[in-house]
Amino acid sequence: MNGAESLVHTLLGCGVEVCFANPGTSEMHFVAALDRIPGMKCVLGLQENVVTGMADGYWRMQEKPAATLLHCGPGLANGLSNLHNARRARSGIVNCVGDQATYHRPFDAPLTADTEGWARGVSQWMRTSTKATDVGADAAAAVQAARTSPGQIATMILPSDTCWDEGGVVAQPLPVPVAQQADPLAVRNAARILREKKNVLILLGGKALREGAQALAWRASRASGAKLLAEGSNGRVQRGQGRLPLERVPYPADVAINALSWVEHIILVNSRGPVGFFAYPGKPSLHYPATAEVHVLTRYEQDAEAALQALCDELGAPAAAMPDVGPRPERARGGPTPEGLARTVAALMPDDAIIADESVSFGRGFYSETFAAPKHDWLHITGGAIGCGLPLATGASIGGGGRRVINLQADGSAMYTVQALWTQARERLLSNRKYQILLGEYQNVGANPGPTAMNMLDLGNPDIGWVKMAEAMGVEAAQATTLDQVGDLMAQSFARPGPFLIELVI
Repeated sequence: MNGAESLVHTLLGCGVEVCFANPGTSEMHFVAALDRIPGMKCVLGLQENVVTGMADGYWRMQEKPAATLLHCGPGLANGLSNLHNARRARSGIVNCVGDQATYHRPFDAPLTADTEGWARGVSQWMRTSTKATDVGADAAAAVQAARTSPGQIATMILPSDTCWDEGGVVAQPLPVPVAQQADPLAVRNAARILREKKNVLILLGGKALREGAQALAWRASRASGAKLLAEGSNGRVQRGQGRLPLERVPYPADVAINALSWVEHIILVNSRGPVGFFAYPGKPSLHYPATAEVHVLTRYEQDAEAALQALCDELGAPAAAMPDVGPRPERARGGPTPEGLARTVAALMPDDAIIADESVSFGRGFYSETFAAPKHDWLHITGGAIGCGLPLATGASIGGGGRRVINLQADGSAMYTVQALWTQARERLLSNRKYQILLGEYQNVGANPGPTAMNMLDLGNPDIGWVKMAEAMGVEAAQATTLDQVGDLMAQSFARPGPFLIELVI
C-alpha cells in the first residue's frame, strides 16, 4: 500500500466521504487511489477557490468535513479567500495540498513555494508529512482537528513521494472532543445581569442561531426584557415560520452605531462584540458604546444550547411561544427592488430551502421581508472575501440532502468564481452591473470618486453576458427585468431538477 492509498482509506474510515478537487501532477497518486478505492464522492472544481468554497458550504449543512485536493502552494493560494471565509464561518475542512517531492524541493523548481507559510494564515492545524508511513496517522489527526468544536481548518501538505512510496499505514479514527460546556459562573453572571440590569442585549452567533437555541434565547429574553440580535455575518441561521425573526447587527457603521447606542450590557452567546468591517475617519471601531459592559456566556467552541438551557433554568424562565411573524408574503410585481425581490423569494421558495447569500449591498434589506417565509437555512458571506456565493451554494447543495438551494448572488463577486457554474447544482443570480458596495465605501472614507474611479467600479462596459456564460457551462439561464418575470422563472425552475440561472437586471 502506498501513502496515497493509506490517505484515502484513513479519510473514509474517519467519516470523510466527499473530496472537492482541483488536482495537478503532484497529486496524481492521490487521484489514482481515489479511483481504485470505492466510497469517496469526488467533485471537480475548475479553480481552487471554487473547491475551498464548496467544502465550506458542505460543512455548513453536514457539520462534518470534506477533503479538498489542491495543487501545490499556488493552488492553495488560489483557494485562500474562501478558506478565510470558511475559518470565519467556523467550518471544518481537511485540505490535502500536494507539494514537491522531499528530495526535489532543494532544487527550487518553478512550483516550489512557501506552502506552509500560506497555509498558516487560514489553518488552525497544519502538518507536512515527510514519509509514506506517516500519511495515514497525519490524516487521522487532521480529521480530528477539523471536527473539533466549532469546526477548524486542517491542512495536510503532502510531498509527492509520500504518496507514491510504499509503506502506507491506515490509521484508526481519533476521538473527537465534545464541545466544551459553559462555565457555571458565566451562567450565573448572565442571569444576574438579566435580573438586575437594564438595556441588556443578548447577541447570538454560531450555533446559538439554530432553532433549539433560538427558542431558549427567546425564553430568556421574555423573562428578562433583554433584546436579541444576531451577529452581522453567520455561517448558518435557521429562519422562517416557527423560528425567531432575528435582526442582525447592521453592516453600515453609522447605522450600527445608532442601532446599538442604547446598550449598557452585552451578553455574548457564541459571538463577539460588534466591530466595524473597516475603519473610517472620525468613527469608532467598536459599534457598541465604549461604556457598555461585555459578558461572555459562551465562546464559539462552547455548547450554546446547553448554556442557554442552564440560563433559563437559573432565571426560572417559563416556556414562551415564538413570536407571530404573520402570513407568508405575496410575490411582488413591477420593477426590481430589494424588498420586492425578497418578498418574491419568500413567497415562492420551497419548504426547507437553503439560501446562499452573496447579494452584498442589494440584499441588506432581505431579512425583514423573509421572516414569514417557510422554514429555511440562510448562509452568509462570513469573512468579507467576495467570491464565495457560487461555490458555497454548490457545496451546500451536495451537503443538503436534496434540499433546494437558492443562490442570491451579486454579479461582480460572482465573476471571482464563475467557474462554479460548471459544477453547480442549483443557483439564482442577481445582476447590478456595478460594485455598489465599493461605491458606498468611497463615500464612507471621505473620497470623491471621479470618472477614473467610477470606471474602476463599473461592470457595464461591456455588460457581462450571464445568460450566455451560464449556457456555455451547461446551465440553463434566462434574463429578467421585472419581478413578475423573476417570479415566473423561479416557479418554473422549482418545478424541475437541475441548475437554473436567473439574471435580474437592476
